[in-house]
Order: sequence, then structure tokens, then C-alpha cells
Amino acid sequence: MLLPETTFLSDLFRHRARCDNGIDHGPGVTVWMHPPVHRILGWATRPSTFNNDRHVWRLDQICALSNEEVYVKGLPSVSQPLTLQLLPSLVDAHLLNPKGQKLGIVADFLFNLKTGHIQYYLISRSDPRLPGTSRWRLNLDRILDQHPGRVETNIDILEELPLLKSSFKQDFLRQTRSLREQLTQFTNIASDRLEGWLDESEIDDDHNFYKDEQKAIDNDPLLDDWDKPNNHLSHRRYDDSKSTDQDPWI
Repeated sequence: MLLPETTFLSDLFRHRARCDNGIDHGPGVTVWMHPPVHRILGWATRPSTFNNDRHVWRLDQICALSNEEVYVKGLPSVSQPLTLQLLPSLVDAHLLNPKGQKLGIVADFLFNLKTGHIQYYLISRSDPRLPGTSRWRLNLDRILDQHPGRVETNIDILEELPLLKSSFKQDFLRQTRSLREQLTQFTNIASDRLEGWLDESEIDDDHNFYKDEQKAIDNDPLLDDWDKPNNHLSHRRYDDSKSTDQDPWI
């Protein structure tokens, strides 16, 4: 089994520690770190649910990592939960902007398994223990200062950080926004096509109207007679004038 170069703290906690004697020491529960240099030194496991003892391991005791277990060499140091709570840690610390407003909670981090150096932190807006919550990436260069329980950053809002994992709510809102934009785009395309069709229809109607008018003029027999020099109307007007001259009453 190969040892990966990096892993998340949450992934390490999901693995049960098994020593070279084959003893199961339980899953990880607490991290041991040095916040000023953003480095993890080790972690603690809980061997039994009914036992308050915690087994503390150094990071350099890890020799292999499988899907469910982390294999460690040597023996752990036995400690108590109250003692481990005194160890400095940035996990569950509040992330504050320059105005002192809370933006989220430090929920996790990615670190190098050999050196222990933390590459970046993951920030949750709400309780990170809730399933499906979002995770924003906080790089080390965005951190101004850190103290027990709080981390000061140079960002104003959480959305300035890259989103690595979105929640169900954000996925739904993003999908809804995408469908709304697609519907608006489809409506605009349909409207443009309808306007183009109406314009072409008006042009065809005008062309047909003038064509019918010209055809009616061409087929009018009265107008056709007016165009002929020897038509019956001209003869009739000549005969009428002649008969008028011969009328004895005039």
C-alpha cells in the first residue's frame, strides 16, 4: 500500500488506527497541530466508546494508509480528553473579516502526510458537522493572524473565496438559476423568430395586395375600352351628338 502525499484531516479521522501488533486503536477524534506555522504534528484516536483514554500518535508514525485503516508503527501516548483540549488548534475556529464579522468556521484542511505542512483550510458557513454543507478554500496568504478560537482574514465576504464543495441548497439554487437563464434565452430566441416571421408575413401580404390590385386593373373591361381609340363608347358619344343635331325640338 502506498502512502498518499496529501490528505484531508477529515479523511484521516475516518480511518481507524491499527498498530504493528494488530491492535485496533479506533478512529481519530482530535488533531495535534502548531498553528503559527500551519503544521500538523499528530492526532489522537479513541480506542473504545466506554473508555475516556485517548491514544496520541505522531505524524511520523504513519507507515501506510488503506481504504478504512491507517497503519502506525510503535506505541501511542495515552492522554485524557481534558488535556487534549488544551492543545492549540485552528479547527472549529471562527473566521473573521477585517471588520471583525464572523464569516464561517474552519472545518477541515489539506496537509502533507510526511511533513505535516497545511496547504489550505476549508471553511464552512454553518455547523460543519451538518451533512452536505458548503466548503470554501482559504489559502494561507489570505490569513492575517490567528489566535485560539479565531482566524483573521483579509476578505470581506465568504464568496470571495473559491468554492470547493457546494451544499444541496446551493446546487438547487444554481440549477434553478441555470434553468431560468435557459428559459429566458429560449424566450428571446422565440420572440426574435416570431418578429421575423411577422415581418416577412407583412411583406408578403403587401406584395400580394398590390399584385391583386394590378390584376384587377388589367382585367377591368371598362378601363380596357377607354384605352381603345375605336371602342363602342366613343361611337356612342358621336352618335348621340349627331342625333342631338337632328332633334327638331332643339
